[in-house]
Amino acid sequence: MSQNNSILNLLEIEDQNIKIQKVDTTIQNNEKVKLIYASLSYPVERCKNCGFKSVVKNGRRKTHLRLDSLNGTRYEMILAKQRYYCSNCQTTFGATTDLTKPNQTLSRKLKNQIMAFSKEGLNGQLVARICHCSPSSVHRTIKERMKRHYRMAVLPKHLCFDEFRSVKSVMSFICCDSESHQLVVKLKDRLSPSIIDYFENRYSKAEREQVETVVIDLNAQYQSFIYRLFPNAQIIIDRFHIIQLTGRALDNCRINILKFLDAHSREYKIMKSQWRLFHLKQTELHPEKPVYLRGINEYMTKQNAVDLITNKFDDFKAVYQTYQTITKALHDRDQELLQDVLEHYQPNKTAMDTTIATLRKNRRAVINSTKYEYSNGPLEGINRKIKTLKRVCYGFANQEFFFLRIDCLFA
Repeated sequence: MSQNNSILNLLEIEDQNIKIQKVDTTIQNNEKVKLIYASLSYPVERCKNCGFKSVVKNGRRKTHLRLDSLNGTRYEMILAKQRYYCSNCQTTFGATTDLTKPNQTLSRKLKNQIMAFSKEGLNGQLVARICHCSPSSVHRTIKERMKRHYRMAVLPKHLCFDEFRSVKSVMSFICCDSESHQLVVKLKDRLSPSIIDYFENRYSKAEREQVETVVIDLNAQYQSFIYRLFPNAQIIIDRFHIIQLTGRALDNCRINILKFLDAHSREYKIMKSQWRLFHLKQTELHPEKPVYLRGINEYMTKQNAVDLITNKFDDFKAVYQTYQTITKALHDRDQELLQDVLEHYQPNKTAMDTTIATLRKNRRAVINSTKYEYSNGPLEGINRKIKTLKRVCYGFANQEFFFLRIDCLFA
């Protein structure tokens, strides 16, 4: 195998019209650069403009091509492209290669390398250093390769609705498929007109009627237009948000009691330092196993610590039992138990009163959380990756480019 073919194979260049002349090494900006000098020429019979057989060679034109990096080294090709002249139409044109697009210096494989690192969630500066190009080149490559889709080919039957913080504290709407976890759409804001406009203008009424469920949090804004967009859909309140809401009511009641307790009392120390015990399921309290509880510096069972508080404070006991019942009903998907606690709850002038009133107001959607297996878990996972991307890239100033970077993660 000739030296020319060996170098072409090493660089994975398939264009056999490129002839390697020499390879040199230089230092540019304290960086080692491999310079590959080559020429590109091939016979041309007819003019690409007029089609006549009146083409002659007319010198060469040097161009610089950025090749993809091998083992961390920057590679550049100084390619002398053959120029051709047509005596009939008196125009000139040059030899072309598949290494790059016309009038571009970054090779296709270098762009593939840039996109591969971008899909891993690396920030633009780091990708530029790894690929030995400028951050603006990374920016242009992502804008060139990633195009926002107008709509999905088939609207999923099960959807998740949520929002995330995009740029400049703007809350943007996001939707995904509950089953495949595929992103459906990201909108620049979470306003109702924007969401309604997107679905009504891109999906027919027949397509929207195929949607069976929509999972949301306790945001009343979404409920106001879901039945308009998806007439046959069942609204599901995410189970996590229900537990979170009741857990906050439990903590609010606990904190209110702490304000009136002696800081040196046993009850205060339990409620202050061991607050996590009240959020555990009753099956996780292990009444037969004593443990050392820091803060109160005693050996006792977790169940005993909880009983010391619930037996002394009746209002807290009622709130605690309500929290445990709702948690158990959601965990076991017990529809009857959840309905029972909503119907027979007795107000006790605590934050749980407001929580139960909210759940009663959304009774149908809350009950659906026990009937269906779908949740906002997939969308929360997507939002977590988006937050990580923002942190790694130190934020974004342009929302359109931010959305393209998100598409890189889930392409």
